Amino acid sequence: MNTQANITADVSLSDVLATQRAAFMAVGAPALDQRLASLAKLKKAILALRSEYEEAINADFGNRSRFETAVMEIMPVTQGIDYLRKHLRRWARPKSRHVAMQFRPARAKVVMQPLGVVGIVSPWNYPLALSLTPLATAIAAGNRVMIKPSEYTPRTTALMAKMLADIFAEDEVAVVTGGPEIGAVFSALPFDHLFFTGSTSVGKAIMRAASENLVPVTLELGGKSPVIVDDDFSIPRAAKALVYGKLSNAGQTCIAPDYAFVPEDKVNSFAAAFEVEARKAYPLGQADKGYASLISKRHHDRLVGLIDDARQKGALVVEIGSQPKIGRPNTLAPTIVVGATPDMKIMQEEIFGPVLPVVAYRNLDEAIERINAGDRPLALYVFSDRPAVVDRVLSSTTSGSVVVNDTILQFAQDDLPFGGVGPSGMGAYHGEEGFKTFSHAKGVFIQSRLSMAGMMRAPFGALADRVLGLML
Repeated sequence: MNTQANITADVSLSDVLATQRAAFMAVGAPALDQRLASLAKLKKAILALRSEYEEAINADFGNRSRFETAVMEIMPVTQGIDYLRKHLRRWARPKSRHVAMQFRPARAKVVMQPLGVVGIVSPWNYPLALSLTPLATAIAAGNRVMIKPSEYTPRTTALMAKMLADIFAEDEVAVVTGGPEIGAVFSALPFDHLFFTGSTSVGKAIMRAASENLVPVTLELGGKSPVIVDDDFSIPRAAKALVYGKLSNAGQTCIAPDYAFVPEDKVNSFAAAFEVEARKAYPLGQADKGYASLISKRHHDRLVGLIDDARQKGALVVEIGSQPKIGRPNTLAPTIVVGATPDMKIMQEEIFGPVLPVVAYRNLDEAIERINAGDRPLALYVFSDRPAVVDRVLSSTTSGSVVVNDTILQFAQDDLPFGGVGPSGMGAYHGEEGFKTFSHAKGVFIQSRLSMAGMMRAPFGALADRVLGLML
C-alpha cells in the first residue's frame, strides 16, 4: 500500500503520472470484480471516518453542521458508490451494433475500456463529495487517478489523502497537495482525461493548459442559476425551497439558486416569506450552529462588496438575523436584495453566498428573455403548478439541469447526468454518463470469411459491377 499520504511540490508530478501510466499499461484494465471490490472498500472507509470528516470540514470552514456534511457530502458519495456497483456490469458489457446489409455477415460491437490515468481537480465548497464522486466513477470505469484538492480545506484533504493511501497503492490513486502553482503544473500534465470542478475563470485556464497536450476535459463550472416563481405558485412554498437551496452551506454551492424572478405584485410578500422561512431554518441567524461560515475572509469581503454596491445603486438590502459579534469569523447573515438591476455587480457575477437578489417581472416572456440574454446556467429552477408554464420554460431555455418546484436536489439523482453547458460547463458525470465520461467507447468490426464487400476490391470486373449494382 501507499505509505505516503500525499504528493507535494517536492515530488515530480510527472513521475507520479508516469508511474501510474506504466502500471496501467503493464496490468491493463482491472477486472470488474476488482473494481467492485475497490468501490466497496472506498465506501467502507468513508463511513468509518464519518465523524472525522464532519470534524475536519467543520474546522476548515470555521463552522459547518455535521448534519449538513452528512447529508450533502457523505450520503451522496456512498449512495453514488452503491449505484455504480449495482449497474457497473451492465454498463461495461459489450454492446452489439448494426451492420449494413452489404457488409454482412460481419459483426460490430462497442467495447467500453478505461482511458488510463485521470486527473481530478476538486474544489473547496464540497471537498469530500466533489473529490470522491468523480474518483469512484473513474475507478468504476477502470482508471487510475490523481487528485488535486483545494488548498482551502487542508484538514479534509489530509484526512482524505491518508484514507486513500490506506486503500490504494500510489500507482492506483494519488493525492496531490499545494496551492495554485501546483494546480497549474497538475492541469498541464498529459492525462488521458482531466476533470475539473470550480469557477468558470479557472476552468478556462484549465482548458488552455490541457489543450497543449490535447487532453480531453470535463468542466463542471457554475454561473448564475436563475429562479422563476410563477404567478400561480404558493409564495411560502417557493420561499421554503429557496431557503434550502440558497442557504445550505451558506450558499457556497455551484447549483445554488443565484437570483429569483418574482411577479412584481408579489415581491414584497416573497421577501417577507423568505425571511420567515430563513428564521425557521436558522433561528439564531448567522449565529446558528446549523448555519455555515464562509470559507475565507477573501470570500466574505467579496460578498460584502457585492451587497454594498447593490445598496449604493438603490436596492433594498434586508439582512436576516444579523448578529455581528458572534465570535465566528467569515460568517454572513442571510440577505435578500430587493430591486436588483442589471448594472449591479451582484447581477453580473456568480454570488456563491447566502445572498438572494429578487427581480420583479411582469410576464413569463420577460423572464425567459432576460435569462436567455445571459450565459447558459448550470441550473434553472421553475416554481409552477401549470404544466404549460413548465413546458414553456423547458423548451425556451437551455441549462445544465432543471428542477421544478424545488432546489438543488438534482445533484443527488444518480440516474441523471450532471453537468453544464457553454460557460457553465462541458461534459457530464454521475451514473452511466459518468462511466461513459471516464471510458473510451471502442468500435470493433469483426469480418467473416465471406463478405460482399470483398467482391468489390481490385481487380475489378463483371462481378464487382453486379455487386455494386445490387448495393446501389
